[in-house]
Amino acid sequence: MSKFGLYTKFTTHEGHRDSLVEMLLEASNGMESVEGCDLYVVNIPDNEPDSVWVTEIWSDPSAHQASLFLEEAKVLIQRARPLITGVKQIKLRPVGGKGF
Repeated sequence: MSKFGLYTKFTTHEGHRDSLVEMLLEASNGMESVEGCDLYVVNIPDNEPDSVWVTEIWSDPSAHQASLFLEEAKVLIQRARPLITGVKQIKLRPVGGKGF
């Protein structure tokens, strides 16, 4: 089965990006023990002060979907929701490259 990737852009209320980054880094630490998660990287763009990008690679789409039902993920999503004004996702099929 093919790998599954996501680029997710979160837009926050003005001045709340750093709080969301902290939460997403907390999520990243939790991904160390989540089966099927190969990559979870939190990124901030220089030219968008209220945006955060998350880059993910999963063993398959079902592993990603299952991660959203973990209790820790549910709690984090509830904590983060008030900070977020928008979410855009790009679904990908990673095929190779350095670090893959």
